[in-house]
Order: sequence, then structure tokens, then C-alpha cells
Amino acid sequence: MTELTHRLVKTRAGRVHLMEQGSGPLVLLVHGFPESWYSWRHQLPALAAAGYRAVAIDVRGYGRSSKPADIAAYRMLDLVEDNVDVVHALGERTAVIVGHDWGAPIAANSALVRPDVFRAVGLLSVPYTPRGGPRPSEMFARMGGEEEFYVGYFQAPGRAEAEIEPDVRGWLAGLYAALSADTMPPADAPHPLLVSRGGTLRERFPTDRLPAWLSEDDLDVYAAEFERTGMSGALNRYRNMDRDWEDLADFDGAPITQPSLFIGGALDASTATWLAGAIKAFPATLPGLVSSHILDGCGHWVQQERPAEVNEILTGWLADLPAPQTGSSNNRD
Repeated sequence: MTELTHRLVKTRAGRVHLMEQGSGPLVLLVHGFPESWYSWRHQLPALAAAGYRAVAIDVRGYGRSSKPADIAAYRMLDLVEDNVDVVHALGERTAVIVGHDWGAPIAANSALVRPDVFRAVGLLSVPYTPRGGPRPSEMFARMGGEEEFYVGYFQAPGRAEAEIEPDVRGWLAGLYAALSADTMPPADAPHPLLVSRGGTLRERFPTDRLPAWLSEDDLDVYAAEFERTGMSGALNRYRNMDRDWEDLADFDGAPITQPSLFIGGALDASTATWLAGAIKAFPATLPGLVSSHILDGCGHWVQQERPAEVNEILTGWLADLPAPQTGSSNNRD
């Protein structure tokens, strides 16, 4: 098996840092918030061993990828463009794209907008929800009731940064624990992603121990990246949801027709409550769905909490996909 290597590739807006392992059909892995390529550390060698060229990127604003100052530079269509540029910079015409958390909508919209490049899509933890309905800012303002939903809390530049950046490592540890099966608060406790008026997110985070999937060394890797870059690049993704709603108007209600896969955790609020309706709508929204898996006793960080199970599902799904188009391409359109 080839060694894990890193590289920086040029895009139309700067550069993307990625980690690569293996050879064969390209599988592009897109992380979520607040993570990095490192969230796919268990999948890269497994995919390489199964005969794939596995590539995990740092999304724009994270790690060693470009971090534009303009908030609008983190809109969805720009991130789709980054993914297309990565595929072409690697000398490929097509790829399978797989995303977790925020990476799942990024992967889904990449497949939706550029079906010529992304021949299949895997979504982890966050199901596909087509563009539609009310403006996102209006919807999220209603979701918290008397409290504030975390997406709304993240909107004002500098507000969440002021909470997180004085103790990045402690904040990350708390969030990872809050959404992990073995350390999350009990079901009858206030939800850790709802903020009391005038409060902070970390007030509801567990503080006593790390989840089993996260070692002190793993936490150091994540913390070091955000201590170096700050949190604004990552948080700016949330600050573009209304722009995305406007940019994607031509795709209102559009299904994704390529072969698809969904994996979620049974204890993750994204699948159990907030977006449960999106999973029920898969026959209409993901007509190419090959399989959908809800992992019992699993929280939000599925590929890190249950790496062996996720690897088995991913490699089985990939093996059953139609063969990719052969040949390479330097086309950057």
C-alpha cells in the first residue's frame, strides 16, 4: 500500500491542502465542522487497501488551505468549485465524493451542480435536503424556541470566535464529547446545541472526559490547527446559508440522481429529530440511493466513532458502483 502523503493543489481561488493514499478510482473525502482532513484518518488506509485513490481535503478556511478574508468567499458554489478544481488538479475527470457533517451538504451540492464530475455521493450524519422553503435565517431563528439555535448563534462575525478562541482545545473537547454516544448529555438535559439567551454553547458541554474515539493526541491535532488559523474560516460557512439559498434558486427541490449512500448515528440529533424528515424523503430526493444505514448506539462523529463499520459500508458501496470513466483530464472548467 502507498504511504499517506500531503500536497497543496492550486484552485481558481487559491489552494487546497489534501492528504492522499492509494491508487485507483478517486474518492474525495470532505470533512465537517470543526474538523479537518484528520477526521478521515481511519478511512484513508482502508480505502487505499480496497483499491481506491483516497483523498481527504482541508476545506477552504481550514488547516493549510486558503483562508479568504471575505465572508462571502465561503458560499456553497465556491466550495463546489474547489472540489472540481481538486479533481482536475489530480489529473482525474470524475470522482466519488463523500462528506460528513458540513461536508455532507458540500458533497451533495457538488454532485447536484456538477454531475459530470461527481459520479456518486456518500453522505454521513447530515442527510440531503434540497433547496427550498423559507430563507434559512428565518427557519433557524424559529428552531430554538425560547433559546437560540447554534446556527443562529454563529451568524454574527466575532461572536462565536470570542467564546472559542481563548481556549480552543477545551472548547473542541467539549463539543466532540457533547455529540458523541458515550459522553453526550442525557436525553432529558438541555440540548448542547441550543444557547440560552445571553449564554454560550460551552455552558452545556461535558467537561469530565473525552469520548472513547478521541485520544489526547487526536485532540492535540485538531486544536493545533485551529489555534494557528483561528475559527473564522470555519464559522464563515454558517454565515453563507442565506447566500446559498439565493445562489441555488435554479435547483429548488432538485433531487440528486447519482448513486448515493447515507450513514447516520441513531443518537445524533441530525438524524433522530431535526432532519429525520429528510431521511424519510429519500425516495424523492435521492432516487439513486443504494443503501441507508443508521448505526445503533452511535453519535454524530460516525466515521471516527465507528470506523470499522463505516469502512465496511463504504468499501462495499464503492465496489458495487459502475466503473468510472477512464483517462485523465486537465480541463478546469
